[in-house]
Amino acid sequence: PTTERGGLRAEMIFTRVLPVLAIAASCAAASIDGLAPSMVGSPMRLKGGFLGGGKESKFDPSVAQERIDNVWKLDCDFGREAEPHQVYFEEIIPDRFSLTKGLQLIRDELCMSFNKPKHKNMNQDSARMAAKNVLACAADLNLPSVLSTCAYTVCGDRICQSGAVRDYTRSVAGRFGSLTEFGDPKPELFFATGGGTDSGPTLAHVTVAHAWDPLLKKQLYDGNAKSFVLANIDISTHCGHLDIGKGNHGKLAGKEFKDVAVIYGMAQESIFRDPRAACGAIVGMLHAFNLANGVHVRLRNDLGEKNYQYLTHNEVKADDGSPINFLIAACIVSVQGMMNTLEALGAGGELDERGVGHTTAQVQINNGDNNECILLCARGTVFRGEMRIQGLGTDASKYSGKIVAQKDGTKRIRLVYDNREDFPIRVSKYDSAGLFGSKQKLTKEQLEKKWTLRQQGVTQMAATMPTSGTAATEPEMAVDPEGGVMTSNPQVEEKIGDLEAQLMAVRNEVRDGWQELRGSISDIVSFMAGDEPKEEDKQTEGEDK
Repeated sequence: PTTERGGLRAEMIFTRVLPVLAIAASCAAASIDGLAPSMVGSPMRLKGGFLGGGKESKFDPSVAQERIDNVWKLDCDFGREAEPHQVYFEEIIPDRFSLTKGLQLIRDELCMSFNKPKHKNMNQDSARMAAKNVLACAADLNLPSVLSTCAYTVCGDRICQSGAVRDYTRSVAGRFGSLTEFGDPKPELFFATGGGTDSGPTLAHVTVAHAWDPLLKKQLYDGNAKSFVLANIDISTHCGHLDIGKGNHGKLAGKEFKDVAVIYGMAQESIFRDPRAACGAIVGMLHAFNLANGVHVRLRNDLGEKNYQYLTHNEVKADDGSPINFLIAACIVSVQGMMNTLEALGAGGELDERGVGHTTAQVQINNGDNNECILLCARGTVFRGEMRIQGLGTDASKYSGKIVAQKDGTKRIRLVYDNREDFPIRVSKYDSAGLFGSKQKLTKEQLEKKWTLRQQGVTQMAATMPTSGTAATEPEMAVDPEGGVMTSNPQVEEKIGDLEAQLMAVRNEVRDGWQELRGSISDIVSFMAGDEPKEEDKQTEGEDK
């Protein structure tokens, strides 16, 4: 720039225009892709929803409903620590074959070759040849069909990335997940710290949105009235298993354990390494909760405050004295993540009237070698206003455990819930009206209530945090019928009031910042258009520069 005016314009571009354009571009791209979450957590949708335009054939739910009913006739063994292939082949895979039995299973990208190839480097002759030859691979959508996808979550800890994940990709995702044109499985893999889910609604939304685009879904629905889509999602946490043997002792989270067979929450990655905490995030959350740690906050929120207080104030042991607090926490986080995901698939409207969801909750047991194990916690389905769940529950006080010796001398656990050997199926209904083909929007009152409950959860965590140099005290708490928390402790009330004031100040800052940003955008438009500044702007031009 050769003038002061030009210098000011250049500075405006670098300090205001480029950052705003970057934000706008990313938001626009996400909105076009249909994956950008809104400020209140409701996913944005393409116009008309994922059904696309046009009128599909009327849906006949009898085929899908019959297969779901068949799934719930199958027995399932929950709480047993077993080898991955046992859990996958005896529990999960039979469920999903029951859902797809007798139907055309569509998951290979080549089966979708009824659409025109979109290779950017393909000339017209090659495109015609590919369209003609590959068309033989296309699925016949006139047949009753199932369009299937598969998603899996596990902690990003490197100790989890060997046997169980490999076996899952090969055994489960290789059968029900998407396949590339080259035949490789491509399941959705999410590595939330601590396992479980970063967000059940986001996990459900991304899994569904990636699996089928509007055109593909419309073609499927137009083809046969009995066709449906199937979203398979498996939620996993992990927990270490250190087999130390009777007469020995170990130490975990500041506690000394003597004369126990197994310590759950510790693992030895290698014979050349010392044992360590696993999962470190769950152990850390229970042993040394940090309100400034977002992972701790998320895990404690999934665990539930009542369970957090119970597991931090009571030592839960298996029948032989082995400590299992961290294993119970991992189970509950996994089950809660599954329930959150099921709710998003169904009541949250991610799946339409032709959408079937099948989910499981698992804990990966880290034994420190290739013989890792899986503990299946729960399973669930969702379809047309009905959610069914079976398995271990989310009340930590109802858990107990039995250590079972194997033929090779190793020890494995059998978790027991509520002293029951059977697992009743829990059925709940949700209002599916208005969800099919479009996203149901929350009312202002619902959003305010959701914000209030979230705020109460954070303040409840803060209420049990010790101040500098003092020990933590447990406040007197009661559960409010609306889901909030009431307390009769004056110190806690004062802390909550301070936090609410700070929160309100932050919200005001965000509001003021947004108003300032809107004003800056107007300034940017004026500068780029070459408008002359107003008199008051000229007076402060030097100061702005």
